[in-house]
Amino acid sequence: MRHDTGGDLLVAVLKELGIDTVFGIVSVHNLPLVEAVDRELRFVPVRHEASAVNAADAYGRARGGLGCALTSTGTGAGNAAGSLIEALAAGTSVLHVTGQIESGHLGFGRGFIHETKDQLGMLTAVSKYAATVHDTTGAGGILREAAAAALTAPGGPASVEWPIDLQYAPQDDTAPPAPEAPLPTAEPGELAAAAALLATARRPLIWAGGGARTAGAELAALLQTTGAGLLTSNSGRGIVPEDHPQVIGNFATTPQARALLADADVLLTVGTHFRSNETADYGLTLPEAHIQLDVDAAALGRVYPARHALHADAGPALSALARHARPAEDDWTVRVVEARGQVRAVLHENIGPQAAVCDAVRAALPRRAAIARDVTIPSSSWGNRLLEMYDPRDNVFPRGGGIGQGLGMGIGAALARPGDPTVVLAGDGGLAVHLGELLTLAQERPRLTLIVFNDGGYGVLRNMQDRYCDRRSGVDLATPDFARLAEACGLPYARIGAESEAAATIAAAVASDGPTLVEVDLAALGPMKTPFTPPVKIPSA
Repeated sequence: MRHDTGGDLLVAVLKELGIDTVFGIVSVHNLPLVEAVDRELRFVPVRHEASAVNAADAYGRARGGLGCALTSTGTGAGNAAGSLIEALAAGTSVLHVTGQIESGHLGFGRGFIHETKDQLGMLTAVSKYAATVHDTTGAGGILREAAAAALTAPGGPASVEWPIDLQYAPQDDTAPPAPEAPLPTAEPGELAAAAALLATARRPLIWAGGGARTAGAELAALLQTTGAGLLTSNSGRGIVPEDHPQVIGNFATTPQARALLADADVLLTVGTHFRSNETADYGLTLPEAHIQLDVDAAALGRVYPARHALHADAGPALSALARHARPAEDDWTVRVVEARGQVRAVLHENIGPQAAVCDAVRAALPRRAAIARDVTIPSSSWGNRLLEMYDPRDNVFPRGGGIGQGLGMGIGAALARPGDPTVVLAGDGGLAVHLGELLTLAQERPRLTLIVFNDGGYGVLRNMQDRYCDRRSGVDLATPDFARLAEACGLPYARIGAESEAAATIAAAVASDGPTLVEVDLAALGPMKTPFTPPVKIPSA
């Protein structure tokens, strides 16, 4: 098919992929792409390229598919790199299309405006797939190949750089849709051995990570058959709804979960990479009878040894295992249910007055609503554990741990599902990293409640320094007057300064048809009973 410009071709491919919204920043080196997207789809002009990728990332997560970001060459592509690292760490599907200087000058290092040395090399380092468009006949094939790579499990970002002269040129597109890569199936002998081991289990546990996100029905069926308890990573939350009585959740390092792990006779892990912050820096002890199931062959045995390693897609493999599973001891399932209640009660007590905010958020939201969480004390302490998730597509957070990505992700999730309310949990320090996205929020007007926990700086690191050091360094920051800031941006504003104000304030914000900035004044609200510090090692401590 003939297209007048590269932008028209890009729109055609995006429509094939079911993408209706694109996030980016316009530039002299991507103008044909932006103009076509803005004419035929929805173009969201974020204020920083990193936010474009974050928003596209969360758009894909919230829909269970692919998101798209447009950036410029050189500095613009470099600005996107940090968020591409997040998508790579999370295994999320992002199509990142960036400009490039004119093809006739490419590679000579003459200092052409926006030129950078080896941009493709940079993109290769932070992407699952990276390629350059070299002519007017191959762009369609490259875009489809990039999208297929991003969507093939384990997913990740795919970057395409496109010289500006080729963007303006007519395109001949004869490339067919990229074929779907077949998902691996477990080796029959290893699957049979794993099934035989699972059949002996009377005190089984299951641990689910993000790689199990499409196997919720199979996991729930296995829980029903076995009476097992379900631990999850942060990424595995909501795969089985967290109000299920056997879902312990993201509490693996608590004393109650450690006791269950110590007494379990078989552990089945599904699609989890055992991140350091979820395993006490790999110090958590797992049962020796460990069946590990993952679509990523490199993950098998990488952190913990597995007696049986199954390289397979989660759903079919779980169904095969379930046919051989047997019920657990009656008192084991009782223990699981009791542990689930205990870990939640302890955390609810320890977070003090912030428990009122947590309860208010869950009460105000319908069962399906995206909750985007930046890296901040409320997110790390209770947002990633106590605030219940019922669907993995609602569970949006920077899995790589980088601060400042929450608002961009929230905007992407909100525009992916405009009929559902979205909540963002952010700290004042993290919000400041991309404060300009408040203007994107004001311009696009999604149904998004931004809850800013204001403690005047980087509270996580402040707590670490107060606990382990004799002075503070770099953690106390100037904080804006959020009421005046919201007014300047044209955003409705509300404040929570007491537990009694949380429920009504958050309910009103969530019920509105557009954005609201809600400030939680932590100095007025009062401290947690136990100051939060992250699970990292301090050599002198």
